[in-house]
Amino acid sequence: MKSFIMLWLFIFFTQPIFAEHLGLDQLLREVKKSQGVEAKINKARESQFLADKNKQQHLLQSSLVTLSKQEQLSRQLKTHLDENEEELGLLETELKNKSGVLGELFGVAKQAAGDLKADLSQSLVSAQFPGRADKLDSIANSKALPTIGELENLWFTLQQEMTESGKVVHFTTKIQAAGELQEAKVIRIGTFNALSNGEYLEFLPDTKRLNLLEKQPESKYLSMASDLTNSQSGPVSVGIDPTRGVILSMLIQAPDSIERIQQGGVIGYIILIMGAIGFIYAIIRWFNLSIIGKKMDDQLNSSNVSTDNPLGRVFIAAEQDKSDNTENLELVLDEAITREIPILEKGLPMIKLLAAVAPLLGLLGTVTGMIATFQSISLFGTGDPKLMANGISQALVTTMLGLCVAIPLLFLHSLVASRSRTLVQILDEQTAGLISRRLEK
Repeated sequence: MKSFIMLWLFIFFTQPIFAEHLGLDQLLREVKKSQGVEAKINKARESQFLADKNKQQHLLQSSLVTLSKQEQLSRQLKTHLDENEEELGLLETELKNKSGVLGELFGVAKQAAGDLKADLSQSLVSAQFPGRADKLDSIANSKALPTIGELENLWFTLQQEMTESGKVVHFTTKIQAAGELQEAKVIRIGTFNALSNGEYLEFLPDTKRLNLLEKQPESKYLSMASDLTNSQSGPVSVGIDPTRGVILSMLIQAPDSIERIQQGGVIGYIILIMGAIGFIYAIIRWFNLSIIGKKMDDQLNSSNVSTDNPLGRVFIAAEQDKSDNTENLELVLDEAITREIPILEKGLPMIKLLAAVAPLLGLLGTVTGMIATFQSISLFGTGDPKLMANGISQALVTTMLGLCVAIPLLFLHSLVASRSRTLVQILDEQTAGLISRRLEK
């Protein structure tokens, strides 16, 4: 009906001219013709809809059948899975019961392989026999029972490590020195130390190579290492590290004499410079006094008066006095001795001053170091002792340097002063002899 009305309106509005010429009969025929066409179209649509409905119903029935089959298959698979799990549990229980001691053996072998692998990764023997630890992965990381070949390899590796730990072996390998790989002859002392060209090596687990230590231990250990390197036969003394590198690393980290002096800072250098000046000057004065003393001894044994020594100059002063007045002679001799005493006692006050100032400078360094330590504590706290190490080192090193300078300087001062007093005493004795002889005359 709706289509008809639309068609009629279309004809009425779009072709008004033709409507005037067409009759009512013709219009009726057109309307009837349109109804027939519309009925055919609707009937075709209904047929197509019914066909699609039947097809959808058929697909639905097919899907329901498929769903039923899949549900039945799922139930069968679940039943089969439950049966398999039950059977697997029974088989595992049976395997566990039958394996018995073999399971314990596997646990022991796996633990031994893991421990040995960790030891081999740190062992010096691995530098000579690389790749040993990799062969133990099949036992340490596997869940299956080890084979006879794997157990034999574990036994052989254990025996090899024990045997090689008691040997001193020479072999050639590549070592890392100054960031470069170079081939070198290595002496391995069991599992304790490795040497090359009289220097100590360390084993790096990451690279699995021997590395030349950047800083070597003290010279006495290096000399023993050189003796072992150059020896052909016979027993040789050498220092070994039974802790496999711990003691050696501590020896390397310990500062030597130069590094300890550097820890003293500027005050430490000042103390050393003052000590050197005092030592050199005291030794020079002691040699000068020794020369003067020898000349005075020669003067005592000689009849000729010389002016190259204090005693000779005192004798000359006595000879120049022609008066018979003893008091006048005493004054002349006292004046002559007074002129000679400063020469004999020259430098003694300075040596004594340096000996006294050195510990004071050490105390100054101590105070400065403690101030630096407390500043570090106030800024960073006490969590890291390394932050306080520099200040404490300066405090202790400067004190040590001050005492090391002051004590020898005191001994040298005492030695030089004693020598000077001896020479002055000789002058006093000889002048007293001169006066007594003048009195006798």
